[in-house]
Amino acid sequence: MEYQTNYGMLAGQAEELLREEPWYTAALSNLSALIMLCAPALNWAGFYLMRGGRLTVGPFQGKPACIHIDPGKGVCGTAASRDETVLVPDVHQFPGHIACDGASASEIVVPIHDGGRVCAVLDIDSPVKERFGPEDREGLEALVRVIEKYICWN
Repeated sequence: MEYQTNYGMLAGQAEELLREEPWYTAALSNLSALIMLCAPALNWAGFYLMRGGRLTVGPFQGKPACIHIDPGKGVCGTAASRDETVLVPDVHQFPGHIACDGASASEIVVPIHDGGRVCAVLDIDSPVKERFGPEDREGLEALVRVIEKYICWN
């Protein structure tokens, strides 16, 4: 089954939210809720923030998550260390996958930049294998460009 998300509408709504409040805590809290509302078949949507050389859980929607992830570990750490989007059709086939929610079956993680460096990642999980495809990658990368344009990280 293919899941449809209107990423143009999602990015537009995100831009309106970020214009209203670009402070990262408030903005990322609203964005994680917006993603959960707009995209079907998700069980976790949120952000990990680079802090002290590793990723630390930030605003999210879903079950409690791992608090710290080292660069190169799991899908989030891999995306951050490679500085590229990582799309995993079946997390059980991903070496070193960190299972915070045993129901997760697929995942996509997109790095977020500030001043040319990775400062956070957008992490989205689904209980459906192969939930994410090229259109999700493109749509979420466009959403991250909106985040990078507006977010105030201080």
